[in-house]
Amino acid sequence: MEKRNGKLATCSMKSLRGFDFGTFILNSIRIFNNGWRKASHVMSDYLNRIGAGFIIDNSEFLDFDYVPDKIVGREDIQRELANKFSSIADLNSSCRAIITGPVGSGKTVLAKTFCRDLQKHLANKREIVISHVNCRNASTSTRVVQRILHEIDPGHPDRGLSMGELLLSLRKLIRRNSSHLIVVLDEVDHMLRKSGDDLLYQLLRIDEDQQGKGTLSLILISQEQVLDVLETAVISRMGKTNLLPIPPYNYEGLIKIAQQRAEMALHPGTYSKDIICLIAEKAVPSGDARLVIELIKAAAEASEFRQDAHTDRLITIKDVHSQDKILAVEMISEIETVDDLKPHAMLVLLSICRRLRKKETMTTGDVESLYEVVCEEYEQDMKSHTTIWKYLKELENRQIIVSRIDTIGDGRGRTTHLSMPHFLPTDIANRVEMLLKKRLK
Repeated sequence: MEKRNGKLATCSMKSLRGFDFGTFILNSIRIFNNGWRKASHVMSDYLNRIGAGFIIDNSEFLDFDYVPDKIVGREDIQRELANKFSSIADLNSSCRAIITGPVGSGKTVLAKTFCRDLQKHLANKREIVISHVNCRNASTSTRVVQRILHEIDPGHPDRGLSMGELLLSLRKLIRRNSSHLIVVLDEVDHMLRKSGDDLLYQLLRIDEDQQGKGTLSLILISQEQVLDVLETAVISRMGKTNLLPIPPYNYEGLIKIAQQRAEMALHPGTYSKDIICLIAEKAVPSGDARLVIELIKAAAEASEFRQDAHTDRLITIKDVHSQDKILAVEMISEIETVDDLKPHAMLVLLSICRRLRKKETMTTGDVESLYEVVCEEYEQDMKSHTTIWKYLKELENRQIIVSRIDTIGDGRGRTTHLSMPHFLPTDIANRVEMLLKKRLK
């Protein structure tokens, strides 16, 4: 065995005489780097932008469920709701309100901010307890009462009690705490479809046969006109005059929301006033506050994604349009709407697109100046001021552009600003240039 081992050792030494240890080590390091170190380094590169915070400072303020300290764009509706609760400071008083309106009109945030502010306002006069129940999640009357009881007493049993026993427990708890309960039934139409309106009737009668009054106020929230499905006895107790219909947000309301959320969520200097106006204008056809918040978030994320050492920390027009296909609004026309425009209407549109590629807005005076340049480029004679104005109105009617009139100075002067919130100007320009080649042969 020893001889054999010796021979093996001698053979092994001979076989290693021509071996290059330096090359072996370098190759081993190279294989190790390619297979492990470099791969892990590359894998982490795509995660570098997560949490970088180039544009977004605090994403919490771009959440749909976030309730701001101050509600904007609904100041007049706030006053109307407060008026319906004008007697709430009276210890024997109960109040009612029915808030209706489309998706994104601010119904829920209106109710939440109102109840929160009311608690603070009456802190030294009357103890207010709030129970906000989403009836989409608790869609039967039994589940709704259980949720209300849990707001007052988290340890209250969930099961084994009839509706009558649950309501009796509710009466006792309110009396024991000497507090006034405001019940907010959000999306109440879901409960009405499954269980009818008997619970509403019971809540409105909760003080009957009891000592004292004014233990419970009720706010109903719905996208639908719920008065149409309530029984006469319930309507008479709720009161038709307590209906508070909310319209979709207008441009002024949307721009206030966009400005508020941008100031809270984004780093200063990463957006311009004109970008905020453009985002608000994109949401105008829907009047949906949630859409304007989503547009801010999408634009900020698009800007965040493309950041590097050489990029300006600024949201651009292209960022605002980055999710147009996903966030398309049904009532907005398709890009093909430009196909049957007259040639000079296309030239006017092309002049607008060339400016709005880099700027968020332009004036009608800018249009005429740029239209003159485009006409020279295409060897066409300019149309009159009146004709250009007609073309602008046609483009607006087709929802290609949006006009906004601002007062200047002491209010006597007015300037018309044009923007293109529903299309990326580059896309429109490319299509128009292609069409003009055929039309102006």
